Amino acid sequence: MAFADEYQGVEAHGNTKLHYERHLSLQRHKIVGIDLEYNNEPEATQKPALCQLSIGKKHPVLLFQLSAAERCTVFDNFLANPRYTFAGFSIDGDKKRLERVNLEVANFIDIQKEWRVPEATKELDSLGDVSDMLIDDYYNNMKKKITDDEHKRWATLPLSMRHIEYAAKDAYAAYEIWNRITLTQDGLRRAKLEKEEPPKKCARSSWGWGDADW
Repeated sequence: MAFADEYQGVEAHGNTKLHYERHLSLQRHKIVGIDLEYNNEPEATQKPALCQLSIGKKHPVLLFQLSAAERCTVFDNFLANPRYTFAGFSIDGDKKRLERVNLEVANFIDIQKEWRVPEATKELDSLGDVSDMLIDDYYNNMKKKITDDEHKRWATLPLSMRHIEYAAKDAYAAYEIWNRITLTQDGLRRAKLEKEEPPKKCARSSWGWGDADW
């Protein structure tokens, strides 16, 4: 996933078109990687400042700055559409904070609860642990590190390129991990079905040696 030196900012309105839907309509597994960053309020009242979505390496990551943008019904409806699978990581906090701004993700999968690194010794794997196992160190090698002070500025306008890259790669990692797990599960199921299918019998010819007209 390459990043340009500049990015395009677009103000969302109620009639904004979400081009993700066109791509996802052609996919069997309609997977969207999702991640949230929060504003700097105390945890008891904290709200999401940024929502980032990814549908794969060849598509732009959508960054929706909830703390600054007006509500967009197209975006809200997209999150609430049960046809899509939104894959996130450690999502309990995300759900609580989304509720505070009256947003809900209908089909929300928590990768942290669904998959474990086989040789892990700790109770819960981190996003970095899982990405190391499944996407060849891409996430950890390429992700820009940001400081604790920078983490407090997700509601700031405009976001720095460091913030944008950090957020985008989290969303992409969530997409890529769940996509690979899903494809692997599909392959295993298909192989199992093929093993269980009885061998096909060859149709016997109606001609026997004695029937031939020589």
